[in-house]
Amino acid sequence: MSNHPFALAAPPGAVTQAPSGPEYIVDRAFRSLAWLAAALILVLVAYIVWKIGGQALPAIREYHIDFLTSSSWNVQEKRFGILPAIWGTLYSSLLALAIGGFFGLTVAIFLTQGFLPARVAFLFRLIVEMLAAIPSVVFGLWGIFVVIPAIRPAANWLNETLGFIPFFGTSLSGPGLLPAAIVLAIMVLPTVAAISQDALNAVPYRTKEAAFGMGATKWEVILKVMVPTAAGGIFSAMVLGFGRALGETMALAMLIGNSNQLTLSLFAPAETLAALLASHFPEAGPVEVEALMYAALVLLAITLVVNIAGIGLLTLTQRKISGKA
Repeated sequence: MSNHPFALAAPPGAVTQAPSGPEYIVDRAFRSLAWLAAALILVLVAYIVWKIGGQALPAIREYHIDFLTSSSWNVQEKRFGILPAIWGTLYSSLLALAIGGFFGLTVAIFLTQGFLPARVAFLFRLIVEMLAAIPSVVFGLWGIFVVIPAIRPAANWLNETLGFIPFFGTSLSGPGLLPAAIVLAIMVLPTVAAISQDALNAVPYRTKEAAFGMGATKWEVILKVMVPTAAGGIFSAMVLGFGRALGETMALAMLIGNSNQLTLSLFAPAETLAALLASHFPEAGPVEVEALMYAALVLLAITLVVNIAGIGLLTLTQRKISGKA
């Protein structure tokens, strides 16, 4: 009797046959390689956290939780705090996601729901995907020389007219939160658009036909059938886009102003964790490097929390849509 695990899976002469010995070995080898690759990713992440945490440990012992709640960054007095950078990171990323997420989903709908001929849609899709290949520093230069001059008149008018509203409480004299968020939204848009397109294309065509058969209009089908059905993939696109925005460095370092202050104004300069690291590391001494490593550890933690929360919300959303909640 053969020792092959699939020897008795199919009788002789059956249309379907069990995997052969070599195929079984290849399958087991592939499974082992997949597990090894997954384990190596976890090991790599653990190693990065261990190295950064090891260099940040003196600062963690020195500043404790005050590092997260104070606003001072004074190298001479050895006083460090990243509350304004945390605020600027979340504020600019959420604002960019609101803008880029809306337009990314709009582009995905426009390119997948028959609004354009196939060849024209392919051309538009190619142009959107090319945005992801543009270097960050080019986006930063474009923001300085094009975006800021373009929005400055409207921003200053809003400040003069509605300056009593905290969001318009300052004028736009140069780099600030709004131009940084606009450029960041354009950088996020290709990610959101590409994944949202895949999610919408994955919806079975019969689902769309059934909605039309019940008398729904085209926009009712899109907004009440297609988008809710593809909500899982669209939400994943938003989470990935948010993660992309949290870690962006060069463009924000050039556009956000690098001002260590807490503000609601869209036109005021601000700071982000990634921009803080990029601007301070080149000239940092040993003490400041420890504080910067602490800031890097906080940025890693924020990214991890965002991804975990995104997975949890995605699971909850899919259960509600499927009626399992």
